[in-house]
Amino acid sequence: MTSLETRIDDLEIRLAHQDRAIADLNDVITGQWKKIEALERQLRRLNEEMQALESSDAPPIQKPPHY
Repeated sequence: MTSLETRIDDLEIRLAHQDRAIADLNDVITGQWKKIEALERQLRRLNEEMQALESSDAPPIQKPPHY
C-alpha cells in the first residue's frame, strides 16, 4: 500500500467513526427533545389544574400543623 492509499483509508475510517458519533448524538438529542416535550405538556396540564383550583370556590388547601 502506498502512503496515499494509507492516508485515504485512515480518512475513510475517521469519517465512518465521525458519522457514527453524529448519529449517536442525534439519537440523544431526539430522546431529550421528546422528554422536553413531555415535560412541557405536563407543566401546561399542572398550570391548568392550578388555575382551575384558584378560580374555583373551594376553600384553600391548608397545610397540616406540622409544616
